Amino acid sequence: MLITPGKLLSKINSPEDLRKLDASELPRVCNELRQYIIDIVSVYGGHFGASLGVVELTVALHYVFNTPDDQLLWDVGHQAYGHKILTGRRDTFHTNRTMGGLSGFPNRKESRYDAFGVGHSSTSISAALGMAVASGLENNKQRQHIAVIGDGAMTAGLAFEGMNHAGASDSNLLIILNDNCMSIDPNVGALKAYLTDITTSQTYNKIRDEAWHLLGKLSNFGISAQEIVSKVQNVLKSTLLNQSNLFESLGLRYFGPIDGHDIDHLTHVLSDLRHIPGPKLLHCLTVKGKGYGPAEKDQTKWHAPGLFDKVTGEIQKKVYHAPQPPKYQDVFGHTLVELAEKNKKIIGVTPAMPSGSSMNIMMKALPERAFDVGIAEQHAVTFSAGMATRGSVVFCNIYSTFMQRAYDQVIHDVCIQGLPVIFCLDRAGLAGADGATHHGAYDIAYMRCIPNMIVAAPMNEQELRNMMYTAQLEDTQAGSRAFTIRYPRGQGVMPHWHTPFEQLAIGKGRLVKEGKSIAVLSLGHVGNFALAACEKLEKEGISAAHYDLRFAKPLDRTLLHDIFGRFDKVITVEDGCIQGGFGSAVLEFAADNGYKADIRRLGIPDEVIEHGEQPELHHLCGYDQEAIEKHIFALVGLPQSIPDL
Repeated sequence: MLITPGKLLSKINSPEDLRKLDASELPRVCNELRQYIIDIVSVYGGHFGASLGVVELTVALHYVFNTPDDQLLWDVGHQAYGHKILTGRRDTFHTNRTMGGLSGFPNRKESRYDAFGVGHSSTSISAALGMAVASGLENNKQRQHIAVIGDGAMTAGLAFEGMNHAGASDSNLLIILNDNCMSIDPNVGALKAYLTDITTSQTYNKIRDEAWHLLGKLSNFGISAQEIVSKVQNVLKSTLLNQSNLFESLGLRYFGPIDGHDIDHLTHVLSDLRHIPGPKLLHCLTVKGKGYGPAEKDQTKWHAPGLFDKVTGEIQKKVYHAPQPPKYQDVFGHTLVELAEKNKKIIGVTPAMPSGSSMNIMMKALPERAFDVGIAEQHAVTFSAGMATRGSVVFCNIYSTFMQRAYDQVIHDVCIQGLPVIFCLDRAGLAGADGATHHGAYDIAYMRCIPNMIVAAPMNEQELRNMMYTAQLEDTQAGSRAFTIRYPRGQGVMPHWHTPFEQLAIGKGRLVKEGKSIAVLSLGHVGNFALAACEKLEKEGISAAHYDLRFAKPLDRTLLHDIFGRFDKVITVEDGCIQGGFGSAVLEFAADNGYKADIRRLGIPDEVIEHGEQPELHHLCGYDQEAIEKHIFALVGLPQSIPDL
């Protein structure tokens, strides 16, 4: 489908083209850019509301600053679609988040305008400060370094660490706080309340009016930046006697709040700020989804809505004529409430992903026992550990890729102390279109090496329910071990998933299908790929046994002795990194016990896997049903080629 940009936007192939325009033309550029994002995302999908909310800010930044020499960093990157379109990627923007197409996030490999690769929150300030310090060491005092960070990302400790360091430096750093009271879900915590106080305070509005009125007057008369800074500081001192400012206390000059949708005012403010040296923060108020009514009214729903009718606002949904399996995240959410209603000790914790993880189901049903702690994975883990010391049964739900940020807390605060926190790792394995920053590739490897840790993965919804049930039982909790349950993004395989609970024996796998020639060992949802391959080959005369091990730690040693006693050809399959993962655990067992079997490990290879649909990536990495079949053929000696991996 051909989507044509507006007349002005069609002529902008780089920020240099944008800067040739008269300032009076910028409102039209903003309108055309916003409409182009709506047109493309409605047809091709992607993140939505965040980029609409920063259209004016994006145009103003590229108009005022000399990008790419001036370094512009977008925190997380959900909001960078306008940036991509203005920096030479307009005509390929429709390939966004598709395999082989543009990344959904800023990516240094993709463009020289993407100063820093992102995907996880709260990295921009530290990275921009590092660039600013490096520029100073190069004696480049003119280069600007701008970090655009949302108020949700500001809740992470890394953002405060960066600001704390920046405030004590003389680096040429501008932090733009994009304040829309949202991340993916509404923001929570004291910082949200503090920013609300700033935006409604008469004192801070007086600062805004007096400071920027003064800057406008002085800059018109050519007064030096040093004099402007001195005058602004006097205004701040005269108006801050009765109210402290968090950012000023960290050593950052604070400006704002200002309307982030007033393109004329934005360009004037940014032009003035580029002449003020040292670390500073501009507080911009924006509306997520700005310019598209439905997205403004329901910002969570329109964060990444999928395909939709841009005229009616109706989001397209697939029509099914038979019951469909639920998403694993929803099975988690409903099962947690079911368990919590029976076990009063159960607590739910998530770091800023209540809707994504389906923790919002418990937050609605049992609000006093479910906590969204903001974008703060480290805090989420240690907070859970603290509750566990008092006998609470804590289900700490964190996306696999984000759990990487709290690894020290898992070791230091949970496992060394033998605290039975239950970690539910959503989006484990290849996450799909979000790409390299969001794949949950490493959790099997990094969790199974920690003492006092159980690592499990369900093959289907029933297994997920049973693992959650087992993890919260009193005899399991008394074992003083953390319990990791990992499951993938997307649908399961059981339309009728609400099955009775059954306690599982820790570290015990199961035989799924009998076979004689070869054994296929799987962990987690990919067991469905393995089972389908084995059943298909059975019809072709190849007898392959399939075992669902359930646990990567502890391994079912009894079952493995039986397997290696019967088979000299074994394939392991996992939706995780091959190095150090489930297959490695099986190899270690075989080596430790003197077995000489031919073992093939299928999983995510030792390379960065980019974005694409999950089935495409499973095939690329060589562990979908087709790849499993080809490896079975090869091991049993039949003439079937193996795909290049």
